[in-house]
Amino acid sequence: MTRQYRQHILTRAIFASLLATTVVMPAVAQTVQEERKPADARDASTLDAVIVTVERREQDLQKYAGTAQAISADDARALGINNELRNIQALVPGMSMANQEGNLEIFIRGVGSSNNTELGDPGAAPHINGAYIPRPRGLGGMFYDIERVEINKGPQGTLRGRNALAGTLNIITARPDLDAFGGYVQVEAGNRDHRGGEFALNFPLGGWAALRVAGYKVEKDSPFENAGRAQELDPAGIQDDRGARVSFLYQPDEKLSVFAMADMGKEGGTGYPGANVYTAARAGYMPDDVDLRKVIYRGAQGALDSTNWGAQASVSYDFGPVVLEYNTSYRDVDFRQTNAQSEGILWPGRNIEPLSDSNPGGIDYDNYSTQYWMTKSQSQVHELRLSSHDDTRLRWTTGLFHFDEDQEVGYFSLADKGRWYSGTEFTMPEVNGRSSAVFADGTFDVNDRLRVKGGLRYTKEEKSRYGIGGNWALGLPGTPADDAPEGWPGEFATRLGTPGFAPAFMYRPNFDVTGLTSPAEMARFLLQGILSHGRNDTILEQIGGVANGGDFGCVDRVDIGGEYLNCPYQDWVQVNGIPAQQFGRSKFNFTDWRVGFEYDLSADNLLYGLVSSGHKAGGFNDTFDPEEIPETFKPESIIAYELGSKNSFGLFDRTSTFNVSAFYYDYRDQVFQDLAVIATNPSTGEATGFALVNRNVGKSAVYGVEAESVLRLPYSFILNLNALWLDSEIKQGTVADVRSQNWGVGGATSLIDLSGNELPLASKLTFNMRLQHSMELPFGTLDWQVLASYRSAFYLTQYNNRDVEFIRKDQDTGAVIHDRTEDAASAGFPDRQRGETMLNAGIGLTTLDGRWRFEAWGNNLLDNDVSQKALVGSGINVRFLNDPRSYGLRVRYQF
Repeated sequence: MTRQYRQHILTRAIFASLLATTVVMPAVAQTVQEERKPADARDASTLDAVIVTVERREQDLQKYAGTAQAISADDARALGINNELRNIQALVPGMSMANQEGNLEIFIRGVGSSNNTELGDPGAAPHINGAYIPRPRGLGGMFYDIERVEINKGPQGTLRGRNALAGTLNIITARPDLDAFGGYVQVEAGNRDHRGGEFALNFPLGGWAALRVAGYKVEKDSPFENAGRAQELDPAGIQDDRGARVSFLYQPDEKLSVFAMADMGKEGGTGYPGANVYTAARAGYMPDDVDLRKVIYRGAQGALDSTNWGAQASVSYDFGPVVLEYNTSYRDVDFRQTNAQSEGILWPGRNIEPLSDSNPGGIDYDNYSTQYWMTKSQSQVHELRLSSHDDTRLRWTTGLFHFDEDQEVGYFSLADKGRWYSGTEFTMPEVNGRSSAVFADGTFDVNDRLRVKGGLRYTKEEKSRYGIGGNWALGLPGTPADDAPEGWPGEFATRLGTPGFAPAFMYRPNFDVTGLTSPAEMARFLLQGILSHGRNDTILEQIGGVANGGDFGCVDRVDIGGEYLNCPYQDWVQVNGIPAQQFGRSKFNFTDWRVGFEYDLSADNLLYGLVSSGHKAGGFNDTFDPEEIPETFKPESIIAYELGSKNSFGLFDRTSTFNVSAFYYDYRDQVFQDLAVIATNPSTGEATGFALVNRNVGKSAVYGVEAESVLRLPYSFILNLNALWLDSEIKQGTVADVRSQNWGVGGATSLIDLSGNELPLASKLTFNMRLQHSMELPFGTLDWQVLASYRSAFYLTQYNNRDVEFIRKDQDTGAVIHDRTEDAASAGFPDRQRGETMLNAGIGLTTLDGRWRFEAWGNNLLDNDVSQKALVGSGINVRFLNDPRSYGLRVRYQF
């Protein structure tokens, strides 16, 4: 599509925004007449104001000059969006949320981040009560006893600041009530053996203070099925979660306000599930053709143990001319997971019988290759704000912000029965990130109708890391037996990770690998990475003697190749590799800004325009040469242009709304994964090893028009409509195609030009329709609502189903050359998710006294499987799915 045509589309979108305002203007006269009605008639026909804090001060959402949504706790609960925060995306056009290994990834209008390492940062910033959350692990465990969830779209560089490139998600918890004792108790049950409960108690303390205590617990079976023969393994996805929260509010007068909160969440079960579709695709079965929830599990049992707790406080004092506010928060994350491993999903004709000589195409269930994760994070945020009152002509706020995070991170991907490669370890005892900023933002009333606004924020970011990272490699060559099959590998395998195994991670006695080159030093370092050995592990027998200055121990067992290999080892046996020293540091500073206007066409019609910028923190990459400085990547940036209108009008003697906006994002310094050379042949200079790195090689453009309407219809019906048309295009970005990575040539890949592709997770069209109704009965109030949410097809990766060019090494020259080209599906990498419609519904009955409420709810009633994220690499195409059909009953007692 040409630039001229795109500009034409944007021009038409802006014109449509202005036209929408003109169309509703005839309704202004009707609204004026409505204002002249008696007060009781007017109250019956107006919409309740939705108060939000998206601009860091309370305001009516309909008066907010921007695109935001507020979802109440009641609406979310009624539609079955409980204990699953990511399901809230069904109510928010343009939002995509996925959970990978406990890390909640949020994309808004195609912008976000999928870098879940210790050096990654969210692209859409999550908050709780306005406090920034740097590691969004366990975020769903905060989704109880809430007031609402606010989603603000577009960069929020001057308002929320840190990493709010795509927008923000803010969970607002229920605050203590100063006036009345009360609370609720709730129990619920549903399919997949869902059992849960929630409560809250509110204690007023003399009219000037109050305390609120809340908690929840939920248990639920997995949405996945173990389709293999190892039925002793529970599938990933079993939930066992609980949490508690204490809030305190102190307001002795109108000047002073003190709010404090402490919360703790605990997640257990079998870990977060994924489904590898690679082998099914290679066999000719596309993800849409098979059941992605039937997984062939083997090896280690998936397990999750995560604790997330925090405390926050906000103190404000009104000095008269200005209000001084101090906000602080502390969060502690301790996340540990053992991944449930599988041989992919089941497809028709798949051989799932155990591997044996008579069944060479079967599954090796005695394979404990898996990944171990450990993330410990302690973060604190401090913010000092000074602001004016809302009744002044110039409303302003200014302040200081500081963020500090310390992490300890461990990741171990082990290869049980590996030959020459036994795993990859990244253990980082010291990871630190800091950010400091100074900001100011204001709105000035030019006259009664026109307001101008502007903001500025200067930020300094710094990151550092120390630890180890790289491969474990052993070469244990034996003597091939006379009856060894042709092509049988000549090395014994190493057993690693069998039951009882645990990585050492932070219990390592040493993280300094400088100068460790002798076989004894290298063997000792590998063994120090194991806290406990598995019952069938062989590594201690194989290299334990070497670590003590002795010889390799030759273990001749059938399960490691002993049926076709014989001892002793050949003389070139070796410890071939240990993790390298990892260090790094990066510093960046940048300035965000915004300018805009608001114009009241009438009391009920607002026209606004805004230009704003946002950044996401940069960082650095891994290094495999202690003499090299790690390669850094700059912060990503967006400049966003938005023009919109918000309108209230009379319809059937009731007040309804229609809002529309058009936007354009200029997305620069976009980070894509590329390859870096990490090893060369010292005699020839030829590259012999590669590693993935993050680089600023991308530039994209995002256009769109978003509209929303709330229509109050006769007979107490309310219809909510939301629609988004989105067009995204990668303008430039040539990177390594990791789908083609060939380990036979050192991990090299072909290159792919991403220009012209769409951004991942960016559907062209999303549309939500929610119909609500309530009626008074002799014994109470009956209400129900139905939500239909359509999302058109989208790509899960930046590759957009493009063909894969595979490479190989020329046997005569040794040069890396083209081998073959395969379409993405045949190569195992289909990455297009077809369009789907999701249907949620809920019905509830509240008794006349308002104390009892009975609800039935259903989520994803059409039971559509939707891939919300894909993890793609050599031989890997893992899908992370939505929640399947769920339904249940709930009883709530309010007192």
